Amino acid sequence: MSNQRKSMLTSAIVNRAIRDSLIKLNPIGMMKNPVMFVTYAGTFVVLLMILFPGYFKATDDFGFNMTVFFILLFTLLFANFAEALAEGRGKAQADTLKKTKKETTANKMVGGAIKVVPSTELRKGDTVVVSQGEMIPGDGEVIEGLASVDESAITGESAPVIKEAGGDFSSVTGGTRVVSDRIVVRISTDPGESFLDRMISLVEGAKRQKTPNELALNTLLTSLTLIFLIVVVTLGPIAGYLNVELKVPVLIALLVCLIPTTIGGLLSAIGIAGMDRVTQFNVLAVSGKAVEAAGDINTMILDKTGTITYGNRMASEFIPTGGVSLETVAEWAAVSSVHDETPEGRSVIELMKKQSLRYDESIADGAEFIEFKAETRMSGVDLKDGRKVRKGAVDAVKKWVAAQGGTIPADLDARSDSIAREGGTPLAVAVGNRIFGLIYLKDTVKPGMRERFDQLRQMGIKTIMCTGDNPLTAATIAREAGVDDFIAESKPEDKIAVIRREQAEGKLVAMTGDGTNDAPALAQADVGLAMNSGTVAAKEAANMVDLDSDPSKIIEVVSIGKQLLMTRGALTTFSIANDIAKYFAIIPAMFILAIPEMKVLNVMGLGSPESAILSALIFNAIIIPLLIPIAMKGVAYKPMSASRLLRRNLVIYGLGGVIVPFIGIKLIDLIVHLWI
Repeated sequence: MSNQRKSMLTSAIVNRAIRDSLIKLNPIGMMKNPVMFVTYAGTFVVLLMILFPGYFKATDDFGFNMTVFFILLFTLLFANFAEALAEGRGKAQADTLKKTKKETTANKMVGGAIKVVPSTELRKGDTVVVSQGEMIPGDGEVIEGLASVDESAITGESAPVIKEAGGDFSSVTGGTRVVSDRIVVRISTDPGESFLDRMISLVEGAKRQKTPNELALNTLLTSLTLIFLIVVVTLGPIAGYLNVELKVPVLIALLVCLIPTTIGGLLSAIGIAGMDRVTQFNVLAVSGKAVEAAGDINTMILDKTGTITYGNRMASEFIPTGGVSLETVAEWAAVSSVHDETPEGRSVIELMKKQSLRYDESIADGAEFIEFKAETRMSGVDLKDGRKVRKGAVDAVKKWVAAQGGTIPADLDARSDSIAREGGTPLAVAVGNRIFGLIYLKDTVKPGMRERFDQLRQMGIKTIMCTGDNPLTAATIAREAGVDDFIAESKPEDKIAVIRREQAEGKLVAMTGDGTNDAPALAQADVGLAMNSGTVAAKEAANMVDLDSDPSKIIEVVSIGKQLLMTRGALTTFSIANDIAKYFAIIPAMFILAIPEMKVLNVMGLGSPESAILSALIFNAIIIPLLIPIAMKGVAYKPMSASRLLRRNLVIYGLGGVIVPFIGIKLIDLIVHLWI
């Protein structure tokens, strides 16, 4: 999928779109778009007049009728091409995904034995064994073992990820491959319901359901079409009363130019392309409604760890307490970490090296390593000489020292509070019944986060950071990152509470998450973005899944949603605005011979009634393919308030939609007038 980001279009996609634009001329398919169906019906009527001129008394108008027919036909083909092109990009992605869904076998556990069966026979609840080099046959959850899994076929990322039983990284996806070790997987879906199946169906534009906003706009366009259809039909009697002969092709040309054919031909393509842009970012949206909801978001809930910060707390400073030297606290911090393979433990040794500090490594020879436990919140070593060295949460180490009859340094609390206020995590280091000092663990805010939150603020979006840190640490990180608000020591119910509070005020809320404990909040949020590396529960609760498992991608999703809404609004404005120029071209041309006073409306100075009608019709046809790149790529989006955005689009697409057709129709008329 990542390769598809490099190029919007390929010759294969264009060729397929050209073929599909002809197939879409099927009247049953055309009826789904009322605006273009009226154009389709008008084209058919003109064709009948060409084939049976005597019946319609149109023997003298063959050349004009033929010209009108071909212009109308190309209008239909260009509209179909726009939709087919957008669908073609989705189908190309689906074809790539289908390659990963080839027939595979599964090592199904039946009783105490393993039976090799086709993966299509697997059902929800079945258990399979997947070893090194084998393809995971279906979506599921690791219930035993640990393995490195290559998910590049799904996410486009080359680096394998670790999957293990329990926790938030137990979910696996069918079509991915185990590259090391062995895992036992419990299948979580039935055939046709897998994550890969959902991806294929969702990226195929032809299967995309219309969103509520799109349906509302479609209703408006249909209403306008009916109104103008009534207007054109009543023009016949009016013209007869004025002794003006209005030929049927002229009336059809007027109708096609009056109805909003431009946006009618591009509406479906805009929606499909919007869904495609989300997929280009490796985000799977359950529906177009979720993408559009992202564009209307008022509040965003973000986890601190992994979203705002890197989430890898590293030792950045040794802080002595109770008059101990820096070298002493650093030495015992290193001794407590020499067998600690966690990122925090390794960072202590790295900090020693960076600061050119040394310690006697032989002290830890033969020592018994004490692993970190949630109950003790400490780790360390028991030395052969009987001394016990510990590092861990300050309050836990204080209790441990006090239990051994030790005393607490007077400056310990002040120094640990200072670390917390700076957004860090303090770890106390103790030997026996004495605390020597602190290790300052710092979780760094990702570069550019403050600027990104400033952009969200310009969009009118409020950001709330959720973290399990204490209030001092949370306040510091919030201030450094630039979020609007934060919730410290947050629990799953706290996230749901804040979402419901915001929604009660009429706001739309987005949030990210990856754990089972995030599932209720993801389901409650209007836009829930789950990580692909997370649990099955989280992915089922959310209405979007990030295949790259990058929590900060919610910001891009919001931008894409806003761009989708803005593109639809901008092209609708342009479409309605450019109809004004067509009125000035066709209406005077129809009545100027019978009513010479209408010449004053011929502000473009068009050559003749025939050239005016054909020029407006030609412009109406060619503007659709000219706008396809904008519909596919989306209108350029810049973070700003809704009122500024509206003014900007009214100037560019409203005023521009009036000026461009005046110029275009006049230039076309100069050519057409010479031709006829």
